[in-house]
Amino acid sequence: MRTNLHRHLPESLTSVRNLGILAHVDAGKTTITERILYITGATYKRGEVHDGTTTTDFDAQERDRGITIFAAAVSCSWDGHRLNLIDTPGHVDFSDEVERSLRVLDGAIAVFDGVAGVEPQSESVWRQADRYGVPRIAFVNKLDRAGADLDAAVASIRERLRVVPLVVHLPIGQEDGFIGVVDLLRMRSLVWSDDTVEEGPVPDALRDEAHRRRRLLEEAVAELHPIALEEFCAESAISARTLAAALRDLTRTGEGVVVLCGSAYRNRGIEPLLDAAVSYLPSPLDVPAVRGTHEGAVRERAADPAGPFAALVFKVQSTATGRLTYLRVYSGTIRKGDAVLDTGARRTERIGRILRVQADRHTEVDQAVAGDIVAVVGLKAARTGATLCAPEAPLLLEPPAVADPVVSVAVEARRSTEIDRLAAALARLVEEDPSLVVRTDTETGQTVLSGLGELHLEVAAEKIRRAHGLDVGIGRPQVAHRETVARGVSGFLYRHVKQDGGAGQFAHVVLDVDPLDAADGAVFRSAVVGGRVPREYVRAVEAGCRDALADGPLGGHRVTGLRITLTDGATHPKDSSELAFRTAGRLALREALRASLMVLLEPVVEVTATVPDDAAGGVLGDLAARRGRISGSTARAGTVVITAIVPLAEVFGYATRLRSRTQGRGTFTTRAAGYSPVR
Repeated sequence: MRTNLHRHLPESLTSVRNLGILAHVDAGKTTITERILYITGATYKRGEVHDGTTTTDFDAQERDRGITIFAAAVSCSWDGHRLNLIDTPGHVDFSDEVERSLRVLDGAIAVFDGVAGVEPQSESVWRQADRYGVPRIAFVNKLDRAGADLDAAVASIRERLRVVPLVVHLPIGQEDGFIGVVDLLRMRSLVWSDDTVEEGPVPDALRDEAHRRRRLLEEAVAELHPIALEEFCAESAISARTLAAALRDLTRTGEGVVVLCGSAYRNRGIEPLLDAAVSYLPSPLDVPAVRGTHEGAVRERAADPAGPFAALVFKVQSTATGRLTYLRVYSGTIRKGDAVLDTGARRTERIGRILRVQADRHTEVDQAVAGDIVAVVGLKAARTGATLCAPEAPLLLEPPAVADPVVSVAVEARRSTEIDRLAAALARLVEEDPSLVVRTDTETGQTVLSGLGELHLEVAAEKIRRAHGLDVGIGRPQVAHRETVARGVSGFLYRHVKQDGGAGQFAHVVLDVDPLDAADGAVFRSAVVGGRVPREYVRAVEAGCRDALADGPLGGHRVTGLRITLTDGATHPKDSSELAFRTAGRLALREALRASLMVLLEPVVEVTATVPDDAAGGVLGDLAARRGRISGSTARAGTVVITAIVPLAEVFGYATRLRSRTQGRGTFTTRAAGYSPVR
């Protein structure tokens, strides 16, 4: 059943499928991709995740950790169709890689563990695909494992994902005895032995069950599809041809999900999965024309190789041989040497080479047309999410959404001579992965790297060490505290007199210090009457007071949340100056703050956590243990949305804790909420 890669090359866009493989970590996505490549002849040896010999998990960290970290694109051919596959990560920390991939895909294969059914990240990536309207088929994997149950997995798909599963397979054998499937459309058996599959009649022992399940499939399809319903009512059955056409329509509209099963590790069920992918999932011509904007007007570009060129950058990768920019071409044709317009940056760049991607291996091609997913060499500045188009036909496409980072670490070079190299390495990381954010804390002076989870940041730090040869230190970010006034002072008098030969310094000021809300910052005003302090000296006093605010009496933190009032003062006809009054303002406020009752403030954030209702109690208790103040709790269709004000220092490491409390199903976002007294 193996097919040579170069046999039956597609002749039109109807023969192209741009597909992603989606699932929870360890559900078998990468193994399925490897089996697809092997069966289609794209590779001649079966790669194994546990051996570190897979094609798509080619990065050293992926092989060390045994998980997919970076989305990898591969191409192969099956039954006259070209399949462009993207193997996506399954770990929640790398969900942004999935998001960028889904933005450019036309269809997807969702993989579920035959024992666990719908797992937390399976649910998350399903919702991501919902947002982009990507049609899917489902593959229940690992039916050879102890405890595997197709019916239980299908029930979890129905309940957790709230979709209508249309099961087209019946397993032959259970657990270790799983050897094949009954194809309910054609009512035939498919039995695997080593690398071959044999087609035959339905086994006698399963004939009644197969007919019962075929009837259930027909009834489910008839409820959703009018043509199938008409035939079902007239004939009391649905033909295989009508059933296949209805399944294709229901898959593309999202009203139903075709469910197949197998065991990728044992190479069972992959051929029917490939057949289903080309039969039910859409080609570039079957999806709506891509929509963009130009000068405020909405424009559409159909998947036409003869139309004006338009493509979206969904991934940028730095390699030893240069910078690769991955494109999904939506319209037109691009050739080596062509000039393209980066619409957002308003700059023109030239395409050096065009590559057909096979994970970390590439084949150079002369051109790419609408519907293609390729990598190009030569673009120096195009970033992820950029629109590339023909200069004479500008268009701006919507970029993939970028998740807000939730976890931060401090990054520093262990040697001062490597500070510049670290900055360059961090800039390259952010260019490749927009969900990473680098900033310098102006108060602590730390370089802070933020991402979607602790593993995400751990992988980023390791990449700096391996790819750039830098020895970096990773630590907990420091929290910038503030100080404020709880009870101020009135009529605080300060006289600044300095006489050391020549012109002296004289300034006399009287200050009131009152508390304000910390969000109001520091407010200065003058209540001096009668011109006892000239206007230019009032400005000098204000400047001196603001100098003093940088260094509070409790711990040298910036002072906020106070009102300073200059109520009186006096001058000397010769020795008073702006310098004298600025010095007096600074020293007067320092002394006044020491005489006031001060309070230490810490930054707080508003945490919004979305968790399953059965885990809400534990999450509420954990937030309280983190000194959080619960401000709201709302139930929404099986989930609870909890809002709390939590000290920023307590949020570090919370992502891992929340996932542990909710079995990986909980998510949270944060936004700055100012400062609050340390409790």
